Amino acid sequence: MTKLITTLMSLMVALAACATAPSTTASRENLESRARATTHEMTARDPGLEDLLNHSAGYAVFPEIGKAGFVVGGAYGRGVLFEHGVPNGFVSITQGSFGAQLGGQTLSELIVFRDRFAVDRLKAGSFELGANMSAVAITTGAAASARFTDGVSVFALPRGGLMAEISVSGQKLNYQGA
Repeated sequence: MTKLITTLMSLMVALAACATAPSTTASRENLESRARATTHEMTARDPGLEDLLNHSAGYAVFPEIGKAGFVVGGAYGRGVLFEHGVPNGFVSITQGSFGAQLGGQTLSELIVFRDRFAVDRLKAGSFELGANMSAVAITTGAAASARFTDGVSVFALPRGGLMAEISVSGQKLNYQGA
């Protein structure tokens, strides 16, 4: 078990070492464009999300997160932080997990920050979503049933792949201003 935890921690450190913001202006613009398109797709699937986003202090959109696991798993993605609909920086997400899991998948994720305090926590350094946080799948009416934990609600849109898991995981977000 100790070796498993050590491996998981090494994976988290390796993933966290990836840069938060893309290195070129063109890559940053591309990520922002993909984030806007992802937001549009999510709000088209659940129009109630638009009201939720309009009344939030901010939200982070991750157009693509890659996730894989075989007992020990990990995930990584880059996104954009929006405050009042305006891009205000870049966010990276890393996840480590261990438990019964097998496969790989890609997904888009939307993290909604209910209040200024939650956004400020993200901007102050690292922001962690604990193992008790779960994502709601984007379907019609998902926004109406949104539950906030510590000022945050998470929505996911599966893109491809197949992954079966019963595991313990946590997500870590890092912010870099535009």
